Amino acid sequence: MSVKAISEYTAEPMDTVDKFHGMQLVYIYWKNHLMFCASFAFLVDPEMSFESMLTNTFLPAVKDHPDSGKINFESATWLLNGNDFNASMELSLRDNKIDHKSLLTFTTPELNGLNSSAT
Repeated sequence: MSVKAISEYTAEPMDTVDKFHGMQLVYIYWKNHLMFCASFAFLVDPEMSFESMLTNTFLPAVKDHPDSGKINFESATWLLNGNDFNASMELSLRDNKIDHKSLLTFTTPELNGLNSSAT
């Protein structure tokens, strides 16, 4: 069976930041805690602080995870779009360079998977 490549495919993405009325999407993935099958997608205000996003947006979403109450964000290690990242908790998402459709991945050294399943 032959395949013909579409070499001049053009399409306008329907999820560009201008379509979110001042908000943006941010994805958060808690590494080794696969009770959840994928990263979470959140609609957030780019002016909210990083700390507010974690405590008021992320934590309520994972409240049913048995380890969620033990998360220590101060000792967590972070990646932003696959690169090492040191967030400033008090700065806004925008000031932390977290933009539309960014992927934040964090690892909690004290919590190695649900019931230590990632050891």
